[in-house]
Amino acid sequence: MDLYEYQAKELFAAHGVPAQVGTVARTVEEAIEAAEELGTPVMVKSQVKVGGRGKAGGVKFASTLDAVRTHAGNILGLDIKGHVTRQLLIAQASDIAEEYYVSYLLDRANRTFLAMATHEGGMEIEQLAAERPGALARITVNALTGVDATKAAEIADAGKFPAEVRDQVIDILQHLWEVFVEEDATLVEVNPLVKTPEGKVLAVDGKVSLDDNADFRHPDHAALADIASENELEVKAKEKGLNYVKLDGQVGVIGNGAGLVMSTLDVVAYAGEAHGGVSPANFLDIGGGASAEVMADGLDIILSDPDVKSVFVNVFGGITSCDAVANGIVAALDILGDKENKPLVVRLDGNNVEEGRRILLEAAHPLVTLAETMDDGADKAAQLANAGV
Repeated sequence: MDLYEYQAKELFAAHGVPAQVGTVARTVEEAIEAAEELGTPVMVKSQVKVGGRGKAGGVKFASTLDAVRTHAGNILGLDIKGHVTRQLLIAQASDIAEEYYVSYLLDRANRTFLAMATHEGGMEIEQLAAERPGALARITVNALTGVDATKAAEIADAGKFPAEVRDQVIDILQHLWEVFVEEDATLVEVNPLVKTPEGKVLAVDGKVSLDDNADFRHPDHAALADIASENELEVKAKEKGLNYVKLDGQVGVIGNGAGLVMSTLDVVAYAGEAHGGVSPANFLDIGGGASAEVMADGLDIILSDPDVKSVFVNVFGGITSCDAVANGIVAALDILGDKENKPLVVRLDGNNVEEGRRILLEAAHPLVTLAETMDDGADKAAQLANAGV
């Protein structure tokens, strides 16, 4: 789960990171009230979960209440890379002497944690990394030892932070690591971390991504979710315990096991090139079980997507045999009734596959087509989706 800037900075403050928190506003009048309480000048900042807000006009300086009114009116409703601004952060404007960058992230490729830091913050960090990679320090962090004062000093020195802020940065790096570990985050980023003219170092922006797999340890994280901005189908799937991600295509995909589903997405995308450019509409992993209820829930989610024109069920029978999967599909179709109004291509393989295919053939559902291989199934599903577009 990605957090909004204001949520990230509230977490920072709770863990001892000096952060400029501010007040959230959802209307122009609330923005003005917040500015009156804080005192002008203030920053009016779009709260969306995407970068590039400043370049898109989503971050504005306001020296007067009239300016707050103007900027709040312009930013509310502003579309930034597909994310519509529905709330603002009103924060006191800070004079900035210098800007820095620090972050911790999960380095999946190398199966470790990584700290990144530079005394050259404020710009697009990707641009800095591409144009002058030596300016961005990358320090591996051992998960067992973490970031103590010694490790924080190593990171600060590698990032070439000025001597006059070094001690503050070292302290902040330790508290940010506390956020990273205690909140089960996969990313904690401050850009910019700034030095004020008085020499104080503050986090004036923040980005945090939390690991949803650790939600059981953090019941308080549920309050951070913004259900209104989430995809309705993803919310519905989560409530039913399904691992579902909405994509932009026309072929619904159901599989058992994340690896098989990912492979299916690739095969469907390749097959779609020959059928009008159709592509996968979702990722949906039903896991090891394929009961009638699970299958019905999965099909219900996919069929609720108006973009879906066909569905490809690609299941490998292992612990759950193919005949159980087939019975689950037949029962799911009975449960859904008239909701099942789009063609369904089913490919079964593995344990007891012949019996599974026999069950589906005997059921003879008019919208169900059996496929021998994954490639055949993907091609047929793409063809049917293209015909229904």
